[in-house]
Amino acid sequence: MAGRRWWGLLSAGTLCCAAAAPALAHPHVWVTMRTDIVFGGDGLIDGINIDWTFDDAYARVALDGLDTNGDGVYSDDELAPLTENNLAVLKDYDYFTAARFKGQKLAIAAATDYGQIWSDDKLELHFHVPLKTPVDPRQGQFVLKVYDPDFFVDIEYVRDEPYSILGAMPASCKPVLKPKPTDADLDQTRKMLATKGTDWKPENNEDFGAMFAQALLIACGP
Repeated sequence: MAGRRWWGLLSAGTLCCAAAAPALAHPHVWVTMRTDIVFGGDGLIDGINIDWTFDDAYARVALDGLDTNGDGVYSDDELAPLTENNLAVLKDYDYFTAARFKGQKLAIAAATDYGQIWSDDKLELHFHVPLKTPVDPRQGQFVLKVYDPDFFVDIEYVRDEPYSILGAMPASCKPVLKPKPTDADLDQTRKMLATKGTDWKPENNEDFGAMFAQALLIACGP
């Protein structure tokens, strides 16, 4: 594939689909995901680790021509250009990561600790998304949603151990992964959107994609 491989296609896809209603958009790439909420020693949330496993069709396209020595193995050096392109394009979309605190979207810094591996016939990408300003979940609810706002990429949590906590989470806090929206939920949302005018916006300045995304919360009690 020309350009930035799939991410080049992603850029073109978002441009053509951005004006389309969510009910008409559909994914072209499928990703299964794990996330880690990362706490610092002070009990503040510092950032998020994200691990993606891509669908087989995308992997075949992305890996085409990368085995430069023809040994049938994709080394770190051979995958590095793909990874750099992935992260460069994802940066323009905030890495598909929307973290909110007290309802307000948090600013994030450039991804770090990123890499890509080919293992067990699966292509996996991992990266860390730092928060520019760490937040204290005891002072308000932290909500994480990871999604493509233009519906070109379907991102879904894995069933087993979809998330974990790294670092010292305050004892009064607990993670809560909200249920994935059912087909009935999605259909109800689409019908609701069909009744709204073109200038209608979701609450808290969220985009339409956030309405269809699964949320991971850090909820803290007294």
